[in-house]
Amino acid sequence: MSGWRRLQVKFRTAGLLTWTRVTQPHTGRGGCLTFCQSLSTGGPLRNDFFKDLEAQLAAMRKKAADALPGSSWSPFEFNPDLPPERADVVIVGGGVMGWSIAYWLKKKENKSAGMKVIVVERDPTYSQASTVLSAGGIRQQFSLPENIHLSLHSADFLRNINDHLGVVNEDPIDLQFNHSGYLFLASEAVAHIMEENYSTQRSAGAKVSLMSPTQVKERFPWINTENVALASYGLENEGWFDPWTLLNAFKRKAISMGVIQCCGEVTGFSDTTNVLMNRDGEEVHLKRIKSVKVQMPNSMEFQPVECAIVVNAAGAFSGKLAEMLGIGLGPKDSIAGLPVPVEPRKRYVYVVHCPNGPGLDTPFLIDYSGVYIRREGLGGNYITGVSPEEVGFISELSLHVYVLLF
Repeated sequence: MSGWRRLQVKFRTAGLLTWTRVTQPHTGRGGCLTFCQSLSTGGPLRNDFFKDLEAQLAAMRKKAADALPGSSWSPFEFNPDLPPERADVVIVGGGVMGWSIAYWLKKKENKSAGMKVIVVERDPTYSQASTVLSAGGIRQQFSLPENIHLSLHSADFLRNINDHLGVVNEDPIDLQFNHSGYLFLASEAVAHIMEENYSTQRSAGAKVSLMSPTQVKERFPWINTENVALASYGLENEGWFDPWTLLNAFKRKAISMGVIQCCGEVTGFSDTTNVLMNRDGEEVHLKRIKSVKVQMPNSMEFQPVECAIVVNAAGAFSGKLAEMLGIGLGPKDSIAGLPVPVEPRKRYVYVVHCPNGPGLDTPFLIDYSGVYIRREGLGGNYITGVSPEEVGFISELSLHVYVLLF
């Protein structure tokens, strides 16, 4: 009788491999021994190290969550929404401008998946975004030819939006476009400026018409033409639409083309500096952005994203974003001392109900006093507002309504 040891292997359902030694006699003949091995499945051990570790980690998660009131972040858990570590282009700002830029970048690239583009938006609800809080108007009545040409192209784009932004197997896009032109009213003091702008607009291809107070009264009898010297009315390519639908159309199309959406806030940049000498022997410091720091919402997690190009599409907050790179904070007599001339300004839009007000023939009316009004649906509702004087105006950025302005 010879004593041999057999390995009895036990598998836990969690995947942990354990073993125990079992002594079992075997008899061999002529020096040839028969060796027997067996595998068996056993239950988990009571005093298991990993079981205790999991309990400790759960306690740590709860403790960390309690220490961060209002936070949904949980440590030791993988966040699938982290942006990639590298990209070609990072667009900061996910409004209609940011997603439009992303769409056109992918549209103009020479090959499929040739450019990795990320759009970073800090507020997916767009609660303070100019895109969804705007009146959604489009017009060609500008004083600069460049603005007129841009608006004419935009009108053609919106007219054929499903050809541009339609996605296979998705519902067609309905912008709810209201084809009612802008009607500008001018007093005697500024009538000559309206005439000059009219000439510029017609030369650029805009379909506009000048109207006398009598003609305005005949076309829109509900308008008070007192002190009105001249009016300008858009005949084509003007009106208003749903900006929320346009934003989502750009976003949906861009994502279908490979653009990466990231919900987070850009809180900083890392850069490299090259020192050169100019002709006068003075040092010139050239900075280049190396990566963008993206802070995840309701979390202490952040992801640095290395990139070649950063696009500032932060809208009213573009100036603040530029300051993170030192733009506008340098010596006043230097280029670094020139700030980006964009800052947030507070505006108000009021909703009024007038059951007996004008209907489908209501233009987007802009009075010479700065007050504007347009129809909102067909239920007797209208939106109105005015651009206030900046001197002494309340510029804090809360969404509280300034009732006295109305």
